[in-house]
Amino acid sequence: TGFYRMFLRSTVAAAAALLATSAFAADLPAYEPAPSVIVPSFTWTGPYIGLQAGYSWGDAKFRALGGRVRSSPDGFVVGAYAGYNFQLDGSPVVLGIETDFNYADIDASRSVLGLRGRTQTDWTGATRARIGYAFDRFLVYGAAGVAYADREVRVRGVGRDSKTAV
Repeated sequence: TGFYRMFLRSTVAAAAALLATSAFAADLPAYEPAPSVIVPSFTWTGPYIGLQAGYSWGDAKFRALGGRVRSSPDGFVVGAYAGYNFQLDGSPVVLGIETDFNYADIDASRSVLGLRGRTQTDWTGATRARIGYAFDRFLVYGAAGVAYADREVRVRGVGRDSKTAV
């Protein structure tokens, strides 16, 4: 009977130990992984608008009464621009298009042989395409397009010529 009691006690103790192991973790909180957070990354895709101002200067050559006249027109420029960039998905390559239009007060006057001549530009603009490579918030790009401006030459007492230069 001593062996039987010892065997019974060992069996009951082993069964209790096996059944009690799952009860140890019953009062612990359930582990749930933290929700994944999607961090938005910077993209160059989208429209933009802006204002610009500056100063312009240059050299102008025109012919009047069989001679050449040179002048150095200069003046202020103020205007607006608008564009759209598209950054390729998963790529640092950025494509874009942009246009601007400016009011200009660029002019110069010069007297030659008693005649007073004036060169004048009242507006300028440009439209261009762009391709670039983005380094996060820094964009290296090249652009190509067409520029246009109003150009007028007046010679007092002789006449005037006005063209859109492209």
